[in-house]
Amino acid sequence: MSMHSLANIDAFVRTVEVGDFTRAARRLNITASAVSRRIARLEEELGVRLFQRTTRALRLTEDGRDFYARCQRILAELGEAKESLARSRSRPTGLLRVETPQVIGQLVLTPALPRFFEAYPGVELHLTLRDEVVDPITEGADVLIRMGQLTDSRLVARKLAVARLMAVASPAYLQRHGTPATPADLALHQCLGFLRQGVTGEWRFKDARFVPRGAFHVSQGATLRDAAVMGLGIAWLMDFMVARELATGALVTVLDAHACEERPIHALHPPNRHLPSRVRVFLDFVKTLFPDSRAPSAQGSQT
Repeated sequence: MSMHSLANIDAFVRTVEVGDFTRAARRLNITASAVSRRIARLEEELGVRLFQRTTRALRLTEDGRDFYARCQRILAELGEAKESLARSRSRPTGLLRVETPQVIGQLVLTPALPRFFEAYPGVELHLTLRDEVVDPITEGADVLIRMGQLTDSRLVARKLAVARLMAVASPAYLQRHGTPATPADLALHQCLGFLRQGVTGEWRFKDARFVPRGAFHVSQGATLRDAAVMGLGIAWLMDFMVARELATGALVTVLDAHACEERPIHALHPPNRHLPSRVRVFLDFVKTLFPDSRAPSAQGSQT
C-alpha cells in the first residue's frame, strides 16, 4: 500500500466520520476539492463507487460501507504500530550485541552496567571481550568499541574519547626506589611490561622510546594495573584504566612532561539511517564512561 493510497483512505474515512468534504478538509488541513480528488482517485483505484453524491448529502454505497469498516481496522492498526514504535524508542528493548577490547570491557563498561540496566531494563546485552579486530557486519555485532586509528570506512564511527598513556606507580614504590626524572632513568627501575602476542610493547615519550625490562610482564591490562598498585614497579597505562586509582592516591603519575602518546577510542556500528533505540541509548551511555584525558591528574615528583 503506497503512501498516496493511505492518504486517500484517510480522506475517505474522515469524510465518512464528519459527513461532508468541507469538514473533512478542515480536519486534514487541506482544501475540500483536494479531499474530493483523493476520494475520486481511491474509487478509481478500487473500481467501485464509495459514495452516492447528491446536492444535499453524501451517502455511502454498500461497497462503501464494507470498505469503511475495513479501513477503520487498517487505520487503527497503523495507529497502534506508531504508538508501539514510540514506546520502543522511549523504552528500548531487545538484544544488543557489543564487542569491546578486554581492558575497556573489564575496567570501564562492566562496572557501569548496573546503571545501564537500571535505566534500560528491557535491553538484553551480549558482551564479547576480545582484542582481535573483527568485522561487526559479519559477526553480527551492533556496536564495536575500538582503540587506535580506524581502517574500515564501511562503518559509522562515533568518537568516545582520546586515551592518554602515562607512566604510573604507587607512592610506596617511589618512596623505596625514588622517582625517575627522565625516560633514561627508567633503566634503573622495575618497569612492568604489557605483552601483546608474546612481545612486550614499548613506551613512547616525546624524546625517547623505552622497552621495559622489569621482572613482570603480563598480557592483561587490569592485572598490569593491579601490579602497579601493589608496588611491583612502574607501569605504562591509559588514563581511563587508572582514573579511580589516581583519584584515591593509590597511583601517581611520573614523567608527565615527557608523555605524549594518545589513542582515540571510537564506537563503531554498521550504517543505518534509523538506529534501533537500544543502540542509540547505548552509544550515548558509553560516551559518559570515559574521563577527560586532558584533566589534571595526581602526580608524583617529576620534571
